[in-house]
Amino acid sequence: MKTKIKTGLSTNEAWRFVLVAAGTILFSAAVNLFLTPLNLYNGGALGIAQLARTILIDYLHISVPEQIDISGIIYLLINIPLLLLAYKGVSRLFFFKTVMSVVLTTFIVTVIPIPDPLLISDPLTSCIIGGLTYGAGVGLCLFAGGSGGGIDILGIYFSKRYRNFSVGKVSVLINGAIYLVCALLFNAETAVYCIIYAAIASFTVDRAHSQNIMVQVTIFTKQQGVADAIMKNIYRGVTEWQGDGAYTHENTNILVTAISKYEMNLLRRTVQEIDPNAFIIYSKVMNIDGNYLKKL
Repeated sequence: MKTKIKTGLSTNEAWRFVLVAAGTILFSAAVNLFLTPLNLYNGGALGIAQLARTILIDYLHISVPEQIDISGIIYLLINIPLLLLAYKGVSRLFFFKTVMSVVLTTFIVTVIPIPDPLLISDPLTSCIIGGLTYGAGVGLCLFAGGSGGGIDILGIYFSKRYRNFSVGKVSVLINGAIYLVCALLFNAETAVYCIIYAAIASFTVDRAHSQNIMVQVTIFTKQQGVADAIMKNIYRGVTEWQGDGAYTHENTNILVTAISKYEMNLLRRTVQEIDPNAFIIYSKVMNIDGNYLKKL
């Protein structure tokens, strides 16, 4: 079934659900294969769930079957209020994709057994590979218009409302509190390895999540109507002025706009439909002040 998202890009939402599922499997596998076997802790809501599991079992001595990891169930409970936020504050499609991801994560973390013997015995190597895998999985979910649940929902919510805000920044803030608790409950070494894992994962999330990458576009065209097409199809403002070619001395329309990296292909098609000979320059920018809309 085809649908139209806000940018006007025709896409197959069923395929996006598949991408969300693939990303979920990727980051859930990273936790089960590289983190939990070494008694290390994930960040975000899943890390909170893992800490709660440790406190309940090791400190409060609650009896739980060995083959079940109750952190998955706790993770599901934590996500209930956050899912309500996703439904009201982001979008319904985002909500349904995130629900699917949360349920799949709960199943994988709860049921899939931890490998024994360890796949990678060296903690540093395990943190690096696990962080890259986890960040890539979360980034894939975000790229497809969903999320892995938990703190990612807050990241998306705030990035839509505050400029210079990214999903990775939310993770860093909350993970700092989680790993402080790890240092107090366990030891500094555990906290340090967890921080290394979280830093790599957050870095990878922001690189994989192309929505956070802003691009300045300068277009040189002799055709009329390009600016109107950009504003109609991509919902981005355009500044236009007249220039002269230094060699040909012909009049040229110079257009400047700012888009996300995710919108580059749509802009290229929009411009080339009107002027196949248009000259386009893309420049990555770190920050934009003013009325710049962050969109899924």
